[in-house]
Amino acid sequence: MASDTANAATFPELLLRNAQVHSGKPAIQQKRRGIWRTTTWSEMAAEAACLTAALKAKGLAPGAVVALVGDNRPRLFIAMAAAQAAGAIAAPLFQDSNVAEMAPWFKRLKPTHVFAENQEQTDKVLEILPDCPSITCIAYDDDRGMRHYKNPEVVSYESLLEEGKGAPLDGLASDADGSRDAFVFHTSGTTGDPKPVVHTHQALIERARAAARIEGFSADDTTLAYLSPGWMAQTLFAYVHPMVAGSSTCCPESSDTLLDDLREIAPTHLVITPRMLDTIVLQISARMQDTGGFNQRLYRNGLQNGQKGGLLYSLLLYKPLRDSLGMSRIRDAYTVGDLLPEHTMTFFRTLGINLKQLYGTTETGFFDVLQRDEAVSTGTLGTAVEGVELKISDSGEVLMRSSGLFREYFGDADATAAALQGDGWFRTGDLGALSESGELRLTDRVSDIGALADGTPFRPKTIEARLTDNSEIRAAVVIGDGRDGVCALVDVDTETVGRWADGQEISFTGHSDLASRDEVYDLVGGLIEKANAQLASDPATAPVQIRRFLLLPDALSAGDGLLTPTGRLRRSAIADHYAGLIEALYSDRTDVPIENVPGHAHEIHDDVHGGPAALKLRDAKVTGDLSSRRAA
Repeated sequence: MASDTANAATFPELLLRNAQVHSGKPAIQQKRRGIWRTTTWSEMAAEAACLTAALKAKGLAPGAVVALVGDNRPRLFIAMAAAQAAGAIAAPLFQDSNVAEMAPWFKRLKPTHVFAENQEQTDKVLEILPDCPSITCIAYDDDRGMRHYKNPEVVSYESLLEEGKGAPLDGLASDADGSRDAFVFHTSGTTGDPKPVVHTHQALIERARAAARIEGFSADDTTLAYLSPGWMAQTLFAYVHPMVAGSSTCCPESSDTLLDDLREIAPTHLVITPRMLDTIVLQISARMQDTGGFNQRLYRNGLQNGQKGGLLYSLLLYKPLRDSLGMSRIRDAYTVGDLLPEHTMTFFRTLGINLKQLYGTTETGFFDVLQRDEAVSTGTLGTAVEGVELKISDSGEVLMRSSGLFREYFGDADATAAALQGDGWFRTGDLGALSESGELRLTDRVSDIGALADGTPFRPKTIEARLTDNSEIRAAVVIGDGRDGVCALVDVDTETVGRWADGQEISFTGHSDLASRDEVYDLVGGLIEKANAQLASDPATAPVQIRRFLLLPDALSAGDGLLTPTGRLRRSAIADHYAGLIEALYSDRTDVPIENVPGHAHEIHDDVHGGPAALKLRDAKVTGDLSSRRAA
């Protein structure tokens, strides 16, 4: 971390310092039409200064909210800096949200200015505009399809630059007050509606400086920004940390070119979700199974031998796989958002990729608990980083106090007070434990735990983890709180199970058809039987064995509101969406007509019987006698 930026109080001031210290170095690189285009730190600062002047002329006032709706692009990050230089608060939103999801955010935040990447995002904002009269300016970047727009609020990004042309650079740091609000980020919404979390410049800069000291981030580092800017962790790694360290952020051309772009850039550090890591493992394993012969044996033996595989495996297997993934130069890869399955962590570390689990919350600045290079192990999340205090409450909840603590939930003093309760300790909502050496281990969410009807403790995540540790199961949702027993909704992995079905000469026409096959039910039933046997080995978990299950005909997705944008379960939404199926599992029914499945718009036809398919409800094999817990 450059000493020249050590005393900068705000992000625009950091930008100005980086323009002076790292003038010609890349700040942001974007791939467009197959060509990487570079914006240097000096170019970024000059453009941000022009944009700041134009925004002030357009009435942007200190303390106002500027919403940003788009993918990771140089101008999105420049707009963040310009808004903050004007004293406003940047609010990056998830660009793939529909109008119904986005409208409540706009109504609550009441932004005055909006940056929209393209016509699609502009149209969303215009649809919301009648219910959000605070918006006075909508600036778009990509002008394709925008020529016919006559709305007085709509202006081009280019016109703003022209309006602010010639603005001095020192306008970026004219009011460098670190106590000012810098960002509003939304929580994931796993346990309810997302909450808008306000962070100051000082809080986030302090967290980023701690990260730079611990992990050695410098101006020579590069990261790839491919997740939504609305997710706080991505903006931290793509904007906050680079501002502090002077490093470079690269923006891929599209999701379709992501892997190619990753290989070309070969970043030094990367943030990635557990779901994406699982997908990579499945895809590689599937490709290696198709190769057969020597390559398949090399792959299987290499993973079994782990890091003890030696030079031969390193040259023939580990290094080529790292190169193919674009991770040949990775110094640190961080997985955040959920616990990582053991087999996934083992896979990447066997390849020689320094994958570590990072734990934090939107309210605490995310970079809170980290596995150190010399002490990476499965099952724990590491120890608290500099500036963070951890403790476990009497009820088992993880409490955290940090220099990166949020200032408030936007406009909600009661929710803020409830989260902090006057003592400065933030209640994370996670259950966990600390080892003698300070290693944090999580067990479940406070809101998710419950009890069966007979009082047996019920912790769904513990059960689900035993299921999703199998590559055939993409996601699992177990139900049991207040019930006579545990049932499960299972989302099978189409690629893995599809390849298995091909090998068994089982024909199918898609995910829904595959999930309706008796053979697939038998396959998953065997995995559940194995999980139940593991649960039965411990008297504390033996009563919570899964006794009935069904295979979902449609994959759980964020688009349906059933997963967060990073792939975590939204339990309350799932419970509401599939309430009818859940009740059917607790009855004596053996099937449900497919047309009764929520959101399932098309019929599946059984190739054998020729009639409309029904969603099957199956009993699972349990170890011991659970008859006392059967539903009436």
